[in-house]
Amino acid sequence: MNAPNDLKVKLTSFAHGGGCGCKIAPGVLSKILQGARGIVPAQLLVGIETADDAAVYQLNDEQALVATTDFFTPVVDDPYDFGRIAATNAISDVYAMGGTPIMALALLGMPIDKIPLEVIRRIAEGGQSVCNAIGIPIAGGHTIDAAEPIYGLVALGLVHPSKVKKNSGAHDGDVLILGKPLGVGVYSAALKKGALDAAGYAQMLASTTQLNTPGRAFADIADVHAMTDVTGFGLLGHLNEIALGSGLAAEVDLKSVPWLPAAERLAEQGHVTGASARNWSGYSMHMTLHNVSNLHQTLLTDPQTSGGLLIACAPRAVDRVIEIFRDKGFERAVVIGRLAQGSGVTVNG
Repeated sequence: MNAPNDLKVKLTSFAHGGGCGCKIAPGVLSKILQGARGIVPAQLLVGIETADDAAVYQLNDEQALVATTDFFTPVVDDPYDFGRIAATNAISDVYAMGGTPIMALALLGMPIDKIPLEVIRRIAEGGQSVCNAIGIPIAGGHTIDAAEPIYGLVALGLVHPSKVKKNSGAHDGDVLILGKPLGVGVYSAALKKGALDAAGYAQMLASTTQLNTPGRAFADIADVHAMTDVTGFGLLGHLNEIALGSGLAAEVDLKSVPWLPAAERLAEQGHVTGASARNWSGYSMHMTLHNVSNLHQTLLTDPQTSGGLLIACAPRAVDRVIEIFRDKGFERAVVIGRLAQGSGVTVNG
């Protein structure tokens, strides 16, 4: 069963991919960005060097600007839900840097001749509702007539320059904590085939519309050394970015990794995205898997739309990090591994 949609428009039918699953594959993206190094002023605290979640530019001794943009094609059919998911996904990148959102700009491209204006308006309302909930304005944006429906935000925030949480700051001996269960890409694949029931849709929506607000609290914890959110490149892809950027090896305990309730069953039934295979081909040279089935390899590379925070922190900070996650409603946040001297990512089944 798909989600109820009173406007009777199947948004996912207009898109070749959906959500963060339509990201360009990591290997291809790396080739595109080769040589794309421009001016790097001293005030640019975070740029494109380690594929972090947002750019950070220091304004003064007390403030740095966090700037990010994220947009994609529909991952669900309900326009209001699509808007909510896309806005949550974009704003969470500000939290992933330890920042506080201050405003957003909307990015919207629609096939105007194929999608009713009422549907497009509901998409925008969904995005606006997320911004309203955290008290920031959508202060402008840009719209185009496009072949596929696209919606997202430019999200801007502020953070103290000394409290920026990069994906490249992990320390030897750090513990890895994941804030949300995995499986959104699998759920979205099942949705497109009409194989996701109402309970599954509710689980998917609850996960993808949950802002990663704990990131702001983690900015104040010195023992939180690195942070990112798990999105289009899957858990292994974004963990690989932490490991490479920090010059360390990562080890994951597969038995500790949390899944959305139906993720393994749906993947076993063949509801997977093409992005999983593209992700694996882009970073498999850095991976070592022990006793990991093809099914779980697919789930570990499954593209997450609006996925959870991935934290690298000192062992003494684990209880505090988990407590903050719980206080903010992230009941399934859990330790999944650790970092050590060396290189590459190892998963033990």
